[in-house]
Amino acid sequence: MKRTEPVMSFKNYKMCLHDAVESFTRQLVNGLFDAEYFAEKGENTKEKFIKILERLAVKNAELIWGQFQESFTEIRLQLDSDAAAALNNDPAAKSLEEVYLAYPGFYAISVYRLSNKLFQLNIPVLPRMMSEFAHSTTGTDIHPGATIGNSFFIDHATGIVIGESAIIKDHVKIFQGVTLGGISVKKSLTSTKRHPTIESNVTIYANATILGGDVVVGANSVVGANVCITASVPENSVVTAHSENKIFQKKS
Repeated sequence: MKRTEPVMSFKNYKMCLHDAVESFTRQLVNGLFDAEYFAEKGENTKEKFIKILERLAVKNAELIWGQFQESFTEIRLQLDSDAAAALNNDPAAKSLEEVYLAYPGFYAISVYRLSNKLFQLNIPVLPRMMSEFAHSTTGTDIHPGATIGNSFFIDHATGIVIGESAIIKDHVKIFQGVTLGGISVKKSLTSTKRHPTIESNVTIYANATILGGDVVVGANSVVGANVCITASVPENSVVTAHSENKIFQKKS
């Protein structure tokens, strides 16, 4: 008598979409900055977008692409201001071309601004997949639901986390390892503001952690390296972590 093994029933998740979204996102970013590339690949990029939405069971994919494409000029203008901020604030930046082609922080911002538009259009899953592609590529994790103003500069990129309800206003600079996070991770807080607000002209140095939806870092402030903030900071403030380096001479 032939033996049959029990068949387990699982819901199917289209894990192959990871590859499709990575390819789509790369083409989307490339086309945004290169008119010749977009002329050659634009229709293919659109086709990939429509197929992804169809596999996510999103209706009216062609209409949504039209709405998305209408935002490209505005997004490009924002990104040009972000690139200029990098050039103007980083002594190591020799040219705008270097920023566009070699800065992982700028690439992360580029994917964020595109995914944020799709988030605003209420597209499920895809914006998060795009942000996770950027995360894996650059080390920067920006939730597509975050609100980020003009002339945003990320230096070095690695280890940065910006939460869903974070608000970052204009001319803000942040360095590697910065976290703009929630002070509580309770599921019941899903619909509340859990992440901080950073006012304009703020600089946040490496490995600083700012937590809480009610926390506001006032305009023109500087947050030093390794600082942990869980309460609001007045404008024009300088916040530093007090530490003391002790140096001992080795015994011979």
